Amino acid sequence: MNHAIDVQELTRTYIRKSRTGVTRSSEKKSFTALHGIDLHIEPGEVRGILGPNGAGKSTLIKILSTVLLPTSGQARVLGHDVATETAAVRRRIGIVFGGERGLYGRLTARENLDYWAALHGLSRSGRNARTKDLLERIGLGEHADTLADHMSRGMKQRLHLARGLVGDPEVLFLDEPTVGMDPVAAREFRTLVHDLRKDGRTVLLTTHDMREAEAVCDRITLIDRGRVVGTASPDTIGQWITAFERVEAQHVPAGLREKIGRLDGVASIDAHPNDWIQINTDSPGTIRPVLELLVAGGVTMLRTSLPSLEDVYVAVVGDRGLSV
Repeated sequence: MNHAIDVQELTRTYIRKSRTGVTRSSEKKSFTALHGIDLHIEPGEVRGILGPNGAGKSTLIKILSTVLLPTSGQARVLGHDVATETAAVRRRIGIVFGGERGLYGRLTARENLDYWAALHGLSRSGRNARTKDLLERIGLGEHADTLADHMSRGMKQRLHLARGLVGDPEVLFLDEPTVGMDPVAAREFRTLVHDLRKDGRTVLLTTHDMREAEAVCDRITLIDRGRVVGTASPDTIGQWITAFERVEAQHVPAGLREKIGRLDGVASIDAHPNDWIQINTDSPGTIRPVLELLVAGGVTMLRTSLPSLEDVYVAVVGDRGLSV
């Protein structure tokens, strides 16, 4: 089976210029956002690209969607080269960038979608049917005649999702699609992604939210500083999250701190301002005995938190990488 997305040794370097257009010899003249990455995604797969801000996620999406040219290497979408067969690629993809870019504020939700449907060559009746279906599907049916400028940020992002589906794409690129969405809208978005999988579409989703990637993706590729660190299943990502949970507590007596520090799975205890401490774990199941000791010791100011992606990189991935 041919890959829906096939990336080989892809590199993208940006040339930096000063405001005067002249770069001093002491200044860094270029920045490499992608360092020869490889990526292979099967038809019908929902793949997450997970990484912190500046990791190269958006650059990758822009190259695959023909917005940017690669500096070197090759990328193919549905068998078509993104650099030399751009028209063929664009006919078969949809793209949604996070934020509020790309909508016409003085047009209604219906008019925005009708405009984009016309650009895709749909007939009048086809545009009407597609627009109505998409507005209902993303929960904006009652706001079809609301101007985009009068919509909340979350509503605008839903409209972005609809716009990405106007052309009935076989491959859909979602770049931070839930930015600005409230929890209810984000949950509905996850349902939509599951529906897209049932339709047989290939979805490439970029995010820095580990929970979001875990919830909707078949596989997740970690990318950091323009390099693929590894590819793992959502189950593996979930194990990392659980293993490195943290507990924060206030006014913990010194003796109780020492007792907690001797528990198996407690990696370290860090002091924070206002007599708070952070208890870091490094194995699944540690969080429960930590909480039991704190409650038994009379500590009432407690909260738990999940690790940041950077924490996971440092603790699990940073020094050794993963097998792809």
